[in-house]
Amino acid sequence: MTIDEIRQEIDALDDELLKIFNRRAALALAIGEIKKAEGRAVYDPTREQKIFDRMQGTNPGPLENSAIVRLFERVIDETRRLERIRTKGE
Repeated sequence: MTIDEIRQEIDALDDELLKIFNRRAALALAIGEIKKAEGRAVYDPTREQKIFDRMQGTNPGPLENSAIVRLFERVIDETRRLERIRTKGE
């Protein structure tokens, strides 16, 4: 494969990731609405740890588990921020 071909494949994966991140955020917002209606906190450290544990347990590499956790921490942080903004604004 050439560099351009590899970059095209990376671009296609980035497009998929963008869709996945936004779908995940939409689902997290739906959970946020349920939590708000039930008077539950946005932050759920037990749930987040379960996500990290599951992702590390299924990680085939080459990314190290610590990198996977950092990536998911960022995704979760951004969705939690969005969830807080949306639930406060309503």
